[in-house]
Amino acid sequence: MKKKGLAPIIDNGTRILILGSLPSDKSISKQQYYGNPGNDFWRLIHEVIGEDIITLDYETKIQRLKEHEIGLWDIFLTGDRDGSMDSNIRNQEINDFSNLKKVAPNLRLICFNGKKAGEFENMFRECGIKTKVLLSSSSANRRYSKKRTMEWQSIVDSM
Repeated sequence: MKKKGLAPIIDNGTRILILGSLPSDKSISKQQYYGNPGNDFWRLIHEVIGEDIITLDYETKIQRLKEHEIGLWDIFLTGDRDGSMDSNIRNQEINDFSNLKKVAPNLRLICFNGKKAGEFENMFRECGIKTKVLLSSSSANRRYSKKRTMEWQSIVDSM
C-alpha cells in the first residue's frame, strides 16, 4: 500500500534535524510525527531537552521542539509498505532535500532515527553537514533502552 509522509517541520532556526524513514500508519492517520503512543520518540526527546514534553498536546510538542531548534522530517516522501515496519518499505521516493540549507541555514546536525533512515547518511555528509545515526525510537528497541537513551542524550553534545 502506498504511504505518503508528512510535511517537514523545519525553519531558519533549525539547528538539529531528526530524520525518520516514513511515518507509521498511526502517525499518518493522525497527521502527527511519532503519533503512535507505542513509539518512544517523545520520551527520548524528553531526555534530550530535559523538559516534560510527553504529556503535552501535539502542537505544543512541536513548539517546544522549535524552541530547542529541533526539526523533524523523513527521508521518504512516499513508499509502498504493508504495516509500519521500515523493513517493509519498497518503491520509495526520497524527499527533495535540495533546498534544505536555504530553508534551514543554521542547520548543524542531522540525526537519523534508525538504520533505514541512516542508510542515507552519506548523502548529507557529502554536503558538509555533521550526521549521527541513532538507535530507532521504535518500541522494538526497548531492549537497548539504556544505550539508546545515552545516544539520544548525546545529540546536544554533538553540537
